[in-house]
This record gives sequence, C-alpha cells and structure tokens, in this order.
Amino acid sequence: MLALLAAIVVLAVAAGAQDSPAPGSRFVCTALPQEAVHAGCPLPAMPMQGGALSPEEELRAAVLQLRETVVQQKETLGAQREAIRELTGKLRCEGLAGGKARGTGATGKDTMGDLPRDPGHVVEQLSRSLQTLKDRLESLEHQLRANVSNAGLPGDFREVLQQRLGELERQLLRKVAELEDEKSLLHNETSAHRQKTESTLNALLQRVTELERGNSAFKSPDAFKVSLPLRTNYLYGKIKKTLPELYAFTICLWLRSSASPGIGTPFSYAVPGQANEIVLIEWGNNPIELLINDKVAQLPLFVSDGKWHHICVTWTTRDGMWEAFQDGEKLGTGENLAPWHPIKPGGVLILGQEQDTVGGRFDATQAFVGELSQFNIWDRVLRAQEIVNIANCSTNMPGNIIPWVDNNVDVFGGASKWPVETCEERLLDL
Repeated sequence: MLALLAAIVVLAVAAGAQDSPAPGSRFVCTALPQEAVHAGCPLPAMPMQGGALSPEEELRAAVLQLRETVVQQKETLGAQREAIRELTGKLRCEGLAGGKARGTGATGKDTMGDLPRDPGHVVEQLSRSLQTLKDRLESLEHQLRANVSNAGLPGDFREVLQQRLGELERQLLRKVAELEDEKSLLHNETSAHRQKTESTLNALLQRVTELERGNSAFKSPDAFKVSLPLRTNYLYGKIKKTLPELYAFTICLWLRSSASPGIGTPFSYAVPGQANEIVLIEWGNNPIELLINDKVAQLPLFVSDGKWHHICVTWTTRDGMWEAFQDGEKLGTGENLAPWHPIKPGGVLILGQEQDTVGGRFDATQAFVGELSQFNIWDRVLRAQEIVNIANCSTNMPGNIIPWVDNNVDVFGGASKWPVETCEERLLDL
C-alpha cells in the first residue's frame, strides 16, 4: 500500500509538471470523469531484485523507496509552487483581457469555471500529504529497528544468555571462595611449619646449652669418661684425630668393666687393607690379646672385676718387643710381635668396638661394656717409671700423638660422656 501511494503521488506531480504552460501560452481547463482519472494513472511495476525477498528485506526496500520519494517530492513541490504562481498570474491576466473584449453580457462558453478554486489550497494539501508520508516513513524505520533487534536477540536466546552469565558468575564466586580457602590453609601450614622449625631450633639450642653446661662441668678438658653400658654393635666412641706412621708407641687408659665373658674391645685401629692394625680385645673366655698387623700376643691382665684399672701397653717395631702394665706394674713382656712392621697412618681409631672394615662392621659379641677414660697415645716407648707416675696420679702426661681431650672424642649410638672421678678416687677403687 505504501509503495502504491507513493507511486500515485509521484505520477500526479509529474503529470502536473508536464502540463505546465510554456511562457506566452493559453490554457483551457476541461473537467475529466472520475474513472478517467484512475485510468490515466497506471501503477508502475515494482522491480524484484534477486528473486523473492524476505519480509524484513521488502520492508527495508519500501522504506528506502519512500525516503527517496519524499526527497524528490520536496524538490518537485518547490518547482511546482513557482509554476503555479506563474500560471495563476497568466490566467488572471487573460481573464481580465477577455472581459474587456467581449463585455460582461457576451455569451459563450466560460472556460474559467473549470480552473481550481485556490492554487494555495492545492499546495497545502500536497504539503500535508508529504508530511503524512514522512511520519509513516519514520514509523516504518522505528518498526524495522525493533524487528531487527528482536530478530537478532530472540527471547529464548536472551534467556539462555542470562542463564549462562549467571552460571559464570557462580563459578567465579566458587573459584574465589576456593582461593580464599587455599590461602587460609597455606597460612595455617606456614604457621605450623614455622612453629615446628622454631621448636626444632629451640630443642637444638637447648641441646647446645646442655652440652656447653656439660663441658663446663668438666673440671678440665680431660676430666671426662665415655660410658658404654650395653653390648651392642652401635654404641661406640670415635677419636677424631688419626695416627701418623709409627715405629713405636705406648697406649695407656683407665677402664672399668664387669662384663662376662670377656670385657670386649676397649679400642681398635683399622687402616685400608688391615682392619686389625692395632687391637686390644678380651673375647669370650680368652685372655686379653694385643693384635698388631693381625699378629697376636696374649697379655697377662685381669680387669673384669668392676673396678677402675690403669692399663698400658708398649710396642716397638725392632724385634717386635712389647710390654703390658696394670695399675703401674709390669705384668708381661714379649717379642716378635709384627717385627719391623711400621704402623700405617690415616686409619680410624674406635673406642668400644672391633672393626672388621675401616670404621665399621662391628660385632656385638666383641663390644666393650663399661667405662673408659684417659686414653692417650705416645710415639715412643715410655719408661717404666713414667708409667708408674701416671698410674699413681703423681703426674699428668697427655699423649703427644693422641691426647685425651673432650673436643677430640665423639660418641654414637647412645654412648655418653660424663665427668670422671678424680685420679685419687680411682686409686681408692683399686
């Protein structure tokens, strides 16, 4: 309907423009019947482009055509106004001239009765028609926008989109809550780890303090003893220093043991290739033995009565001479014990265990049970009087190779260090 109306207006205006008189022409107005008017205004065919169009595309094409029609009608209206004004002036001039020539009583056909009553009224009607078309065009444009909007976002799609957005929002909130929980757990774990670390450090500090107090409890660096209360293969003491190459030595120590059968191994020295480089051992019902380079000498010593005893053994590579002292008294001597064999350096010196390999493979049946103190080693054979003086507490002579000092002895597996009785108290125990 809109396209039909627009076509009618265009044809009507165009017909008026074609009938406009040229300057100096005369016009005769003749009334036309109503059916002739409609018969003379055929409707131009609307071209179809690209075959059948969708309703939205047809509506958009109609809007564009109406817009172009309005613009053209505005231009045509301006031109028609000037033509009407000119035509009106000419008609008035001709009317006045005809009246003067024929007279007012002249007979004849009055062609002026067919002229429009008011050209201004025609212009006003055209203006109103154009405004109506413009309003309807704007209404169609708004309707088109609404239709396109509704077609782009149908109600179902909008509902699905809102549901999806709601679900994403809920997922985001859950993720934020999980992150908050993880942060809280991490904070708690960090706090627990910090507390555990502080507790461990405090325990270590307390242990260091106890060790410092224990060391300070020793009247002197050598005033301590190593306690090995059980016959196991994991309680032992270790001398930090090692031995140089030796061609003679004297080893002295205080010990107390009541273990049976046999006191075990008070000390052993092992080197690569020889686990029995130097060993003092009482194993089972055998007498105390001194081993040098795995060679054996039996010593006439008896110390398993649970009392403190001072023991010394001497050896020299020349002819393999050895001596054995108990409580300052020489009880045995011999020779041909690993003669001309130098003691190898760089080995491991263990208190309380016999070594089957360097520093290890201890045998519980050979472990020493009791207490040890004042373990000293010299690189020469001490004179008998020197040994007596040490045994009766008249002199304090630490070893020049291995002295008995607290910071040179480590204990393992439950072995412990305690303040030792004075030399005089040990003498009274004999």
